[in-house]
Amino acid sequence: MIFSLHSASFFSIPHTSQSLLLFPRNPKSCSRVFRILRACSNSTDEPHVSVSGRRTNYAGVRLEETVVDVNSDSGKLRLDSWISSRIIGISRARVQSSIRSGLVSVNDRIVDKVSHVIRAGDKVNCTISELQPLRAEPEDIPLDIVYEDEHVLVVNKPAHMVVHPAPGNASGTLVNGILHHCSLPTVALPNRDSEEDYISDDEFNSFAGGQNCGTCETSIRPGIVHRLDKGTSGLLVVAKDEHSHAHLSEQFKLHTIHRVYISLTSGVPTPLSGRVEIPVGRDPNNRIRMTAVPGPSNSGQARHAASRYKVIEILAGGGSALVEWRLETGRTHQIRAHAKYLGIPLLGDEVYGGTKNMALSLLRPRIPSSHHGQLAQLVLRLDRPCLHAVALGFNHPKTGKNVHFSCQPPEDFAEILSWLRKISTEKKKGLIL
Repeated sequence: MIFSLHSASFFSIPHTSQSLLLFPRNPKSCSRVFRILRACSNSTDEPHVSVSGRRTNYAGVRLEETVVDVNSDSGKLRLDSWISSRIIGISRARVQSSIRSGLVSVNDRIVDKVSHVIRAGDKVNCTISELQPLRAEPEDIPLDIVYEDEHVLVVNKPAHMVVHPAPGNASGTLVNGILHHCSLPTVALPNRDSEEDYISDDEFNSFAGGQNCGTCETSIRPGIVHRLDKGTSGLLVVAKDEHSHAHLSEQFKLHTIHRVYISLTSGVPTPLSGRVEIPVGRDPNNRIRMTAVPGPSNSGQARHAASRYKVIEILAGGGSALVEWRLETGRTHQIRAHAKYLGIPLLGDEVYGGTKNMALSLLRPRIPSSHHGQLAQLVLRLDRPCLHAVALGFNHPKTGKNVHFSCQPPEDFAEILSWLRKISTEKKKGLIL
């Protein structure tokens, strides 16, 4: 099947007659879903680093240190900022929670003000607080369900929707919507520091053991088998019973899941297709950002990561490109980090260099001046990386059949793609899916 993105219908994949059909809600099958959607990994899998350099969830970590110097442009240094800089990888929010809980003292006096200014010579004593469980409430959130049966649910996740609750995103998540869709009660979820602390956006999840549920025939551990980043739109599969969860998780482990992404990039990669095998790890200067780290994997916190890419269209005279990505691994922000490494950050990806200024500087010289105003309006409206999970395929956990699904990118992506095509487009060879 040739991959064509030039018409209103992006493509269809005739592997199964059930692809892309919207199935009616099935309350009976939904009732089998375990009421606790375990949306987080075991704490032993969390990629946290304590002051000793070992992985931990930080609870109980102690810091006793004297402030040696205050390096700040204003000459002032906040307590929460300083503690965050001394415990590698911890979030500012987690430190602030510990301060407000009365677990931090300065010169032997408890300080509960996160903005307290510290000075050279101050003695700081801090104990990191326990994470409190999050509560996920069922919410009547419209879900774009591409496919549903008794065992799996395939959802087209919109951009800006968080997959599951985290501090700062306690509601409006995909999990909240699934709880309502399946008529399930309020649940408790393991807490995490933030959405950015997850092991990966798209890698399989390892779930802890389930609990017995009065509405279920067996104790099962369904839920989010993999994740998409908050700003990424597209296809995501949810398991609805224990067998399906285990079966899908194994496929993710073995990297046999068929996943295709498309993106709009700042500039055009050279060469037009290739394979990027560069480890990805947490950026030591910005904990919400990952970075491609050339060299051996597992050096520091970098992990092996491999992506394949191919240019589908060169747009606006080379100011942008429509690029297909296929993942061999699933690291946090892998495509975004590898795109930055290639020098083609995704349009709208402010975190990884795809800034509005960069987009304007690349595109303005390549388009007529009469279009500059419209270009500026389009670019200013970009509020997320132009990245979409366009295709998903897996072996169905019950039937064993290979099923494939696809979905068009949302309006914001399609609008800027259409506009860039009007400036100019140079199609490359069709891609075989």
